[in-house]
Amino acid sequence: MNRSTLNATPLSGAYRHQGFTLVEILTVIAIIIILMGAGAVGIGNINAGKGVTSAVATCESLFEEARMIAVSKRCKARVIVDINSKSSDNYLRRVVIVHEKIKADGTVEAGTWVMPNRPYDIPKGAFFSVQYSALNKGAGKINEQTLGGTDIKTNFHGKYAYYEFNEEGIFADAGSSFVVGSGVRPIGQEPKTTKGAARDFSGFVVWRNGRTSSYRNPGQIPNLPESDQPFYF
Repeated sequence: MNRSTLNATPLSGAYRHQGFTLVEILTVIAIIIILMGAGAVGIGNINAGKGVTSAVATCESLFEEARMIAVSKRCKARVIVDINSKSSDNYLRRVVIVHEKIKADGTVEAGTWVMPNRPYDIPKGAFFSVQYSALNKGAGKINEQTLGGTDIKTNFHGKYAYYEFNEEGIFADAGSSFVVGSGVRPIGQEPKTTKGAARDFSGFVVWRNGRTSSYRNPGQIPNLPESDQPFYF
């Protein structure tokens, strides 16, 4: 057999390239879409968990800072959380330190509050939970104050939940908890827990001396929610 005959001989079926059918291509595409969706959900839950962890660590430091301000200035100091308006992006996310105003002569102007520092905003997708935080009165029971006056910028006026230290740095509601969880909040509505993150909560307990103890796992937090439950009844 000469060279031209060899070149003209077709390849056998064993070496012939077989193309993919339309059904096979669609099946592969469907699998890829499913995997991408599962990956997106997983990444979202990881990010939400990181937001909760970051928020708890920062808020613990804010409690310590508020205690130090109370002792150094010999006045009451509070850690407050925005509970003013569901239509605001700050709702259940903005955390602020305030203390009683110190007048020029060094005396305390009781009941007049000032902000020594800029506020802290809990990362998006995470919220302070009134329902699952508690003063020693019981779950869902918190102190509330209305912040206002000429010493506070108008965009910070409104209603807040608060935790208070006296001028000696003593926390009156010893055993109170501060809890943050991940959730979703449609515009103008209460945030709610999600099925995939129903137990993605963390927080800490505040003791009489102002020190805090972090929850080691969500199971230590009393009355944890099921899925699709609000953060604030």
